[in-house]
Amino acid sequence: MTTYKAPLRDMRFILDEVFEVAKLWAELPALTEAVDADTAAAILEEAGKVTAGTIAPLNRSGDEEGCQWNNGMVTTPAGFPEAYRTYAEGGWVGISGDPAYGGLGMPKVVSAQIDEMVNSANLSFALYPMLTAGACLSINTHATEELKRLYLPKMYAGDWSGSMCLTEPHAGTDLGLIRTKAEPQADGSYRITGTKISITGGEHDLTENIIHLVLGRLPDAPAGPKGISLFLVPKVMVNPDGTLGKRNSLSCGSIEHKMGIKASATCVMNFDGATGYIIDTPNNGLAAMFTMMNYERLAVGIQGLSCGERSYQSAVKYARERIQSRAPSGPQATDKAADPIIVHPDVRRMLLTMKAVNEGGRAFSTYVAMQLDIAKFSDDPVARRCAEERVALLTPVAKAFLTDLGLETTVHGQQIFGGHGFVREWGQEQLIRDVRITQIYEGANGIQALDLMGRKIVGNSGVLYKHFSDEIKAFANDASAELAEFVKPLQAAIANLDDLTALVLDRARTDPNEIGAASVEYLHTFGYTAYAYMWALMVRAALDRKNEDDFYASKLATARFYFARLLPRIYSLTASVRAGSKSLFLLAETQF
Repeated sequence: MTTYKAPLRDMRFILDEVFEVAKLWAELPALTEAVDADTAAAILEEAGKVTAGTIAPLNRSGDEEGCQWNNGMVTTPAGFPEAYRTYAEGGWVGISGDPAYGGLGMPKVVSAQIDEMVNSANLSFALYPMLTAGACLSINTHATEELKRLYLPKMYAGDWSGSMCLTEPHAGTDLGLIRTKAEPQADGSYRITGTKISITGGEHDLTENIIHLVLGRLPDAPAGPKGISLFLVPKVMVNPDGTLGKRNSLSCGSIEHKMGIKASATCVMNFDGATGYIIDTPNNGLAAMFTMMNYERLAVGIQGLSCGERSYQSAVKYARERIQSRAPSGPQATDKAADPIIVHPDVRRMLLTMKAVNEGGRAFSTYVAMQLDIAKFSDDPVARRCAEERVALLTPVAKAFLTDLGLETTVHGQQIFGGHGFVREWGQEQLIRDVRITQIYEGANGIQALDLMGRKIVGNSGVLYKHFSDEIKAFANDASAELAEFVKPLQAAIANLDDLTALVLDRARTDPNEIGAASVEYLHTFGYTAYAYMWALMVRAALDRKNEDDFYASKLATARFYFARLLPRIYSLTASVRAGSKSLFLLAETQF
């Protein structure tokens, strides 16, 4: 496998030239003194070094060795504990953490780029700090001041890690079915009893303590999702002065043997009357959990992008070096027995698809990260509400579309390698195995599509969608004549999505199956249209500089490929949505 190199030039282009984030930071008092363009550039440069130099070299060896479970203890692959210490000592675990408790306070638009780097370098490794950051976010937003001061500094420092314990053997997507019990104690704590499965980082040897956030039910809780509370349950009890005490009553019963991300410990966790502390108020656990979900689901979307980027870097290098046959137009490498495969149209189709999808995804994930920053840091209630709307609407798209395309992209990378792509030593098959989980966890992509279609479109009568659509139309109407070749297909795409949205809204009034029947193809139509908007924004930033260097010329050429060869996919997807739900129910259950 080729070495990984962080795409810093493209990241700086998106931050500085496309979205001009320094102007946004100047308008948000909480960020004005925390970060500027130079600080962000220096942080990303350093992150590129640690991810490429320390973490990426462990990717294949970690996959080969995997995690090991022995009598309740989990050992990560060789090199992981040392790499995690290096990562933690650099402040990367708490990069977006609250400075009041030792975090660095960086905005999400910066940490999103770091998320991409560490996931490209080693997806298994990246899951440990990712879950810690998510747990910290819930604690910081919902826990008492006492819990925040006791736990957050150690978690931001990477001395302690975090996990989210949601899923149970009988309750995955439908969390209302969970059975874990939480019994109040005289001292204000709770006794937590139950079993959780598929818990990322539930047990490992990277940190001296693991802080579990556990969903459970109080004895008098109402049935269903309204009766769920969230509890902080440490692996090792923490004394009032912050020192560690005795082991809590919980254990890791086993780890899963998985298709991919083998160096990430996916655990069965047993809580046997473990001591826990409630976060937020009783029966408000789902709200406390969903505080982190918008961040986590964006982070998972970025994982799809990250695997695609790693695959692309390997594939383009291989395509330049591997010689096979002659170009259709005649020999190009006349000094060699054959031409490099990058001359062949189908190889170029795959490489350009990867490049266009990756760069579009990077812009889109950054756009969503900007909305998270505005929603969190803005003092303007109108701007904050608008950003919150965008986050609600776009989070399921970011999670599902980036990961669906992540699988497509890594498959293209493997295909470019031919038979070598099927062999472990070249690394491409691992990326496919690793990226596949991103379509499943943190809310399976079919559920994300239902969330978009059912809650964010139909459930909102299309209001959230209209606001985003109006933003794209305003951009198109204000665009210069030079952008016409990109704006016209964008306008056609948003008009198509407007019509499709109206159609589903209308049909859903009389046929409840329409929402589920339309949801996946609708989400993809939405995703390709949103990427077209991102590509138009990138073209606007690159157009006047197209003669400066190859970076801008490449950006324009890739945009032309996107609009010519990828955006038209929306029309076949639209035809599928328009076909309605009827054909899905022509078979009786026994006919399958």
